[in-house]
Amino acid sequence: MAINRYRLRFLVKQGHRGASLTTKLLADTDRLLGVILLGNNLLNAAAATLVAVIISTFFGHNDLAIFIGTICITFAILVFSEITPKVIAATYPERIALVSSYILTPLLKIFYPIIWFVNLFVQALLFILHMKPKERNTTHRLGTEELKTLVLEERYFMRKKHKSVLLNLFDLEATTVDDVMVPRGQIEAINLEAVDETIQNQLLTCHHTRIPVYQGTLDDVIGIVSARKSLKSNEWR
Repeated sequence: MAINRYRLRFLVKQGHRGASLTTKLLADTDRLLGVILLGNNLLNAAAATLVAVIISTFFGHNDLAIFIGTICITFAILVFSEITPKVIAATYPERIALVSSYILTPLLKIFYPIIWFVNLFVQALLFILHMKPKERNTTHRLGTEELKTLVLEERYFMRKKHKSVLLNLFDLEATTVDDVMVPRGQIEAINLEAVDETIQNQLLTCHHTRIPVYQGTLDDVIGIVSARKSLKSNEWR
């Protein structure tokens, strides 16, 4: 459940067999959880029953022995069956998921009738509670703000320059024409019919590296020159 779904899709496109099996298992989470919890609870119940049989065989109906046995089996189940495996799986979700998919897939086929029967009661209970987990899973998508958060929190594989480019793309839909276009009256350009002193002042004070050059009016643009280079070489002449 903790595996990166986008990384999983990438592995599927690369033809990874384990990724394909994992994707199929995650497509039906109720059956996946059914086969996992079936084996988990079956083994836990078997372990508790085995301890009870051992205690009754060696100690009879000794209350203290039953209490100690209950504490010991509870501790063993928590450490070896619940907490440790889940911590390992949460730490290495991709590695565990891709390997375990080879085991869970055949187990799901073997125990499918049992899982189907149990899920009948699960689905009935969810219906009573007016819950539809499958629909929630399929309709969930990453929004713009979530994508921004992913970009901002990425530290290892993305340069700051690339981050700024992506963030600007997210804000592109909010950009208006006034934000990207310069009004005609504010266009900085050089009129070749102006006196040399005026042109030199323009080149010295301009805020752009390249400036359009026109003859008479802005409707007759001749070309674009480099401001600093033109000032040094008198190219504007």
